[in-house]
Amino acid sequence: MHRITPHQPHALYNTAATRRMERAAAAALPPHTLMQRAGLAVAQLAQALAPHARTVWIACGPGNNGGDGLEAALHLQRTGRQVVVTWLGHPDRTPTDAKMSWQRAQTAGVQWADAAPRDMTPADLCIDALLGIGLSSANPLTTPTSRPHDARLRACLDALQHSPAPVLAVDLPSGLDADTGQFAPGMAPDTTHTHHSAAPARHTLSLLSLKPGLFTAVGRDAAGQVWFDDLGVAPGHEPPNAWLTGTTLPAPRAHASHKGSYGDLAVVGGEGLADRGMGMGGAALLAASAALHYGAGRVLVALLDHGHLQVDPQQPELMLRRFDALALEDLTVVCGCGGGQAVGRVLHDVITRSAQLVLDADALNAIAPNAALHALVVARGQHGLPTVLTPHPLEAARLLGLTTAEVQADRLGAAQQLAAQFNCVAVLKGSGTVIATPDRVPAINPTGNARLATAGTGDVLAGMVGAHMAAGAGAFRAASEAVYAHGWAADAWPAHKALTASGLARRVYRR
Repeated sequence: MHRITPHQPHALYNTAATRRMERAAAAALPPHTLMQRAGLAVAQLAQALAPHARTVWIACGPGNNGGDGLEAALHLQRTGRQVVVTWLGHPDRTPTDAKMSWQRAQTAGVQWADAAPRDMTPADLCIDALLGIGLSSANPLTTPTSRPHDARLRACLDALQHSPAPVLAVDLPSGLDADTGQFAPGMAPDTTHTHHSAAPARHTLSLLSLKPGLFTAVGRDAAGQVWFDDLGVAPGHEPPNAWLTGTTLPAPRAHASHKGSYGDLAVVGGEGLADRGMGMGGAALLAASAALHYGAGRVLVALLDHGHLQVDPQQPELMLRRFDALALEDLTVVCGCGGGQAVGRVLHDVITRSAQLVLDADALNAIAPNAALHALVVARGQHGLPTVLTPHPLEAARLLGLTTAEVQADRLGAAQQLAAQFNCVAVLKGSGTVIATPDRVPAINPTGNARLATAGTGDVLAGMVGAHMAAGAGAFRAASEAVYAHGWAADAWPAHKALTASGLARRVYRR
């Protein structure tokens, strides 16, 4: 068993793959072995997380996830703790392994109750063993004893949400879809009356495999700290459905290198609206600043309709140019940051001529309704010209002709669809940013936090991706490593200091 931290890559397996692994392992092992291993792992982690717990309440569903909880109960009972179990199953209508664990818990003298104890404290522990991978948005439970609206199930879920004690989820937080990181219909926690004080810690022990849904969409918040135990079972020939990215250390720069060794990058964007007293040059300058600090050799900036600006006094290293003076064929181009309507006038040239290209923000909004521009992006891939799209969910929805809710309902699928339709690398930003390309399984980024939810941080990311490409990294690697470093900078941000995009752009570096 080990704690999942954002340093090492991990293979991720969806529900179907996990079930195949489970069936293969069960066929190769003596009966009940996997459940006994799972229950012991849960009990061991429970003792480590709450060594001074007086009471451990375990909410057990009617299936095998509940069986894991029952198995954990008997081990915890033997340590002398007060173990209280609420079991939603019935001996005559439960899987064979779960029934065996129920009998073992009975023999161990576990205490049974219809509801959570009322006197639990922050030193105690709740264990969520209700559903595991038994419920998903695609396959909700339909049996009479475990349908989503069963009153006892809902009561247990509410008790877990509102308990003052920390919660350890077995395999998955109940109701969370292992594949998408979204809650199944009717299963999302009710946060209407959530208070603003610090909530009890949440932990998830993922068993047999790590699931994509734990690391993207609402899964990151629901799962809390993720732990993993493979139960002594190797995945065999089962291919991963995604990867959780990890950090990579760059090779040291050669002493005899020079600025030309790390590429020339141009940022095209920053529409000026002088007639309305407005301008969006800041977005382009943020992207350029990030590119500079992330290691690009030279950074040029073409501000659209900003003829008066010849130097950025805050960042004089940036080289301002007219768009028509850019040798696009020799450049890595980041296009769209603050581009407004003006970016539409230059997109044809940018897409057809740029040696390498990152399309962000208003460039994506201009491409979404324009089939001709879409076709030009596809053609770049056909000609081997690296291209990265960096949409947030709304921009992705526009590109795919979907709603934002549909994109968020299956972030992995949406990113893969973008990569396939545009023949490029797609970076779907958000909680658990997804990086996809047509020729490999997607990656989910483990770094970053809600402090990135501020204007301009997406522009910073676009600049970082472009800088890494300009320095010689392939598009998928550049995107994956830049997203990781971008999130890592936010994770390392001083707790007492507000995170701003301009500050972030000056703190990013290649790990």
